[in-house]
Amino acid sequence: FESVVQRAIFGGEQISAIGRGICVLLGISLEDTQKELEHMVRKILNLRVFEDESGKHWSKSVMDKQYEVLCVSQFTLQCVLKGHKPDFHLAMPTEQAEGFYNSFLEQLRKTYRPELIKDTLYIF
Repeated sequence: FESVVQRAIFGGEQISAIGRGICVLLGISLEDTQKELEHMVRKILNLRVFEDESGKHWSKSVMDKQYEVLCVSQFTLQCVLKGHKPDFHLAMPTEQAEGFYNSFLEQLRKTYRPELIKDTLYIF
């Protein structure tokens, strides 16, 4: 993870990028609540996926390393395959999902360093 540059490209145009850190693809379900939002933020920021100073794998979180977080709204993660067609009935509708995504970003920025949280909101 540490040496990879993450980029969000939409329509051939780069709309966001980070250096060292994690890229979060966030699928929002109809059933997601403020409680799940807070749980997701805690899990993402404390997920131990980076090496420590001695090279031990799976020891440090993005917060431990002071790395960046790139968030991408990804409703397709809520897809259910019905025959040969995708069905998105489990995904939160755009009008609600945009507010939920904004709340998610706000909570990430309150909990961590706001300048290290990047997003791609206008993909909605």
